[in-house]
Amino acid sequence: MGKRFVANPFIDIAGIRIGHFTDNQALTGCTVIICEHGAVCGVDVRGGAPGTREISALNPLGLVKKVNAILLTGGSAFGLASADGVMRFLAEKGHGFDTKIKKVPIVPGAVIFDFHLGDPNASPGSDDGYQACVNAYNGDDNHTGNIGVGTGATIGKVCGAQNAMRGGLGAASIKFNNGLVIGALIAVNSFGDVHDCENNNIIAGARSNDGRFVDTIKYLMAGNTIHPFNCENTTIGVVGTNADFDKAGMTKIAQIAQTGLTQVVSPAHTMFDGDTIFAFSNGHVKADLNFAGIIAAEMVKKAIINAVKSAKSYGNTLSWSDMRKQDIK
Repeated sequence: MGKRFVANPFIDIAGIRIGHFTDNQALTGCTVIICEHGAVCGVDVRGGAPGTREISALNPLGLVKKVNAILLTGGSAFGLASADGVMRFLAEKGHGFDTKIKKVPIVPGAVIFDFHLGDPNASPGSDDGYQACVNAYNGDDNHTGNIGVGTGATIGKVCGAQNAMRGGLGAASIKFNNGLVIGALIAVNSFGDVHDCENNNIIAGARSNDGRFVDTIKYLMAGNTIHPFNCENTTIGVVGTNADFDKAGMTKIAQIAQTGLTQVVSPAHTMFDGDTIFAFSNGHVKADLNFAGIIAAEMVKKAIINAVKSAKSYGNTLSWSDMRKQDIK
């Protein structure tokens, strides 16, 4: 067994495809995780400002047992329009909840607010969601960095978005000897700083005017106030496994997975964030629920770090790699 920072964290889970639409001009995009055979899915929403769709369908008491895709999108609530294109694509493929009259694709989703770097008048729409699905079937093999939902992501806003760093999309997975696979795909666009999970040092976050990390918690503990415009946030993502769990089990795994977020993003789950984690199961490997949840949290941590280290600078919004080069100098 071993941890793998693979571009596709769900590559060993049957019937799962990942695709992106990326707008490098407007700096926004969307990412779709297609579950060709359907997948049992749960969700956990912790942030105070979420933008979501079809969340109620994931309630363990609800009628629908499986989802057909999960959407992660930029463009704030406007970006949810891209789900229409995902549904259109899935309907053409014959996927969806069978009502006996018509199959209705089940596509839960969540958004990030990414209007700071790019065009605030642009957001992923129906055709873009459709294109992300097409790309998923065309062999999209790059799923980390500033791509899809991670295109316009930023990290660390306590001093204002102009002092933030570049966020992005990150992935991590692990495969055990018994065939159990657990992976995570996370879009990091947080209000808080991201800390290295090994030594707790800040690797991306709010910076002072001289370029140094301010450390958001220490900054606030010193009595400083939060910059008045701090809505450009939210960390969202998906954990997936080939284990055999029901909706209640996957809801619990999503809850446990959120602890991974809080261990490397600080602060998290604020009123400025819409932190949302989906968790899906598509397989028949037997596994302990607590074990799967704990490992999922670890993969979330690793995926967040991977997102930071995969990001590229844009203008004055620096990436981890470029800050590191400056430190070396």
